[in-house]
Amino acid sequence: MTFRLGLTGSIGMGKSTTAQMFADAGCAIWDADAAVHDAYAPGGPAIHPVGALVPDALRGDRLDRDTLRNAIRENPELLAQIEKIVHPLVRANRDAFLKSTDAKIAVLDIPLLFETGAETELDAVACVTVSEDIQKARVMARGTMSESDLELILSRQMPNDEKIARATYVIETDTLEHARAQVNDIVRQIRKTRDA
Repeated sequence: MTFRLGLTGSIGMGKSTTAQMFADAGCAIWDADAAVHDAYAPGGPAIHPVGALVPDALRGDRLDRDTLRNAIRENPELLAQIEKIVHPLVRANRDAFLKSTDAKIAVLDIPLLFETGAETELDAVACVTVSEDIQKARVMARGTMSESDLELILSRQMPNDEKIARATYVIETDTLEHARAQVNDIVRQIRKTRDA
């Protein structure tokens, strides 16, 4: 049976890079962000239900993201309504992935893992972390958001300290080498318990 390892961490903590390290170590990877992207892709299953909530954003078989983003800014309650549509679609995508994989370890990359209660369906959780200074520098270096955008995102997420306290494994992503060593150690530990 496949071991289900959740992977989480706040923005800029190095989660995507760490997920690739798990893939390099032979794990199957499922990415919640990719599943959300698929749901919102032209003709995707979220288009018309979300479009019914924000008709101005609907453009045929796609949603205008700027219009949607502005609508959420104007009405913060709208986000919860959209999540009620999108989260079940993402869960169905994840369930289909788990049914189709025969990997010994499946890593489920879920940014809002604890926030959505997904940990109850997993065998263990790994949380990536790094200092606030490095986190902020990484996000600002992307050039895609302002400091206030970052603060808004972080305000919607569980605090990093709480995620760390709830995780089975903690991966410090201060350097690539350090992160990879921790990933390989976690994979070894899980394989050892599965083979015992």
